[in-house]
Amino acid sequence: MGRAAFLLPPMLLCAGCAGGPEKAPSASFPVGGTVYERVVAPFPVRDMSGRAYELPFLGGFDVPRPQFVDIDGDGDLDLFIQERSNELIFLENVGSASSPAYRWRTDRFAELEIGEWSRFTDLDGDGDLDLLAEERFSYIRFYRNEGSPTDPRFVLVADTLRDDRGIAIFSDRQNLPNVVDIDCDGRPDLFLGRADGTVTRYEMVGSGPDGVPIFRLVTDRFQDIEIVAAISGGPPGLSYHGANSMSFADFDADGDQDMFWGDFFEPGVLLLENIGSCFSPNFRLDPVPVATASSDTLLTSGYNVAVPVDVDADGDLDLVVGVLGGAFNPNRSAADNLHLWLRGPDGLLVEQTRRYVTQIDVGGESVPALGDLDGDGDLDLLIGNKLDPAGLDAGRIYWFENRGTPTSPDFIMVDTLRLGDAYHYAPVLADLDADGDLDLIVGTWHQGVLRFRNDGSPTSPSFTATDSALVTLTRGSNATPALADVDGDGDLDMMVGEASGQLNYYRNDGTPEAPSFTLVSEEYDGMDAGWRSHPAFLDVDGDGDPDLLVGREELGLLVYLNFGGSFRAAGDYGIPLLPYAAPTFGDLDGDGDIDILVGTLSGGLVFLRAGG
Repeated sequence: MGRAAFLLPPMLLCAGCAGGPEKAPSASFPVGGTVYERVVAPFPVRDMSGRAYELPFLGGFDVPRPQFVDIDGDGDLDLFIQERSNELIFLENVGSASSPAYRWRTDRFAELEIGEWSRFTDLDGDGDLDLLAEERFSYIRFYRNEGSPTDPRFVLVADTLRDDRGIAIFSDRQNLPNVVDIDCDGRPDLFLGRADGTVTRYEMVGSGPDGVPIFRLVTDRFQDIEIVAAISGGPPGLSYHGANSMSFADFDADGDQDMFWGDFFEPGVLLLENIGSCFSPNFRLDPVPVATASSDTLLTSGYNVAVPVDVDADGDLDLVVGVLGGAFNPNRSAADNLHLWLRGPDGLLVEQTRRYVTQIDVGGESVPALGDLDGDGDLDLLIGNKLDPAGLDAGRIYWFENRGTPTSPDFIMVDTLRLGDAYHYAPVLADLDADGDLDLIVGTWHQGVLRFRNDGSPTSPSFTATDSALVTLTRGSNATPALADVDGDGDLDMMVGEASGQLNYYRNDGTPEAPSFTLVSEEYDGMDAGWRSHPAFLDVDGDGDPDLLVGREELGLLVYLNFGGSFRAAGDYGIPLLPYAAPTFGDLDGDGDIDILVGTLSGGLVFLRAGG
């Protein structure tokens, strides 16, 4: 079970905060500490078919860039995925070479600064893996492995690779390069795809006194390759090329390296067959889509990162494809974006899954809400999203019922809810009419905050839309509501975040049975989270009134303490949050401590467990 520990001060016992595993942060307050752990697989979570997610709280993928290497020298391939800038997720293979099983170890492997891409490769020929990565913006860093094949230790030796003339090598950051010995001369070759569809080749010719590899420019038009896409239905005669990725492998087992190309304007993966030899490569100039079984077609939203790899250790190369999303509506691949294709006996690829690493992933901009929807004494889970990646017609709310117990949760997805023609669903559960069951309050992109009255019961909810919006933002978009009795009059007031990062306060001038919300301020107490504020209420300091915790686009969680209905900034928690953090909280394991769930830009959830 992967985990990372965080220290929080004791006054934050029910922290409505969230985070990532990058590093243990310093406490924001000067006393004591409560331990919060990031746990990726704390308890079972199942999809609608009943299949358990392997890593339910990994956080979701939108643009996964995969690599397979044996980083710990145990004879099987570990998996690295870059999902966010400057972060390299490490999933250790704790299974076997033929039957991999992955465990999350960290989102920032070895704390390496990698920009937008990285490549493991043994550049100094000492038998362990070094690392190339982007030096912002669009140059190449070199990390030398000064450890061993079983215990790597990466040291930054050069922030920019240079050629034999001393000129810095430029590599467009949107094009993912690769390294291979293309002509079997024992010297690594560096290949850089260009936005015009051509390929630049450098060859390593030695190293400097500091051990930094030195490359010689061989050609800016390797083998006269120029990959151009003709878009079906586009203007006649107009062709396209753009951001791309490259990889190499002997896919046809004839002893030489073939080339795989993913392009922004290509819905599949192109194969350029090497019809020459290991020592004298010669690539076909008519790239063809990678061959698949007749019933399957490798078509995505474009800009595919192809990784030829023997996933099942049966002696032939399979294909793992990360989908970054190109010209064919990236919303389609917001959740199904890490494909596995296994090689069949006939040599053709057969699709196995579009989610090679299984996890909660609702597409993008996930927002969780917790509440006991079926009256069985444990917390159920709702997750809103930006847009349904299957229907592309509106947002959805995913309903996970807890069929375990208060101390041993076991979630299964039981339904998806489409609540009209709205986007960017931000759900909250609260009893707005004091009838003893939970109503559903939903923030939206451009329709304000909607209310869905529970006309069922505390054990069998049935949500009905009310005639009009509960509140409508006077400006801006992306309403994210939170409810609490801010003014202490016995009914629920509302704080609403928005895209600009400011907070709108609506006082309830009605009653607990019949709420009526009045706008007090669009910029209440001057609170401003920067961008994409997402508030949650919690009594942080134990004085009996609700304090305010605000997730945001980046930079961590803001805390505002409540002093008689007026809020005062208390600083950041210090826990690093994933982008577009949407926090909620509840005692998920029944141990008396409040745990934390946070939604993310990538459509997954992160879980922080209280109490160590």
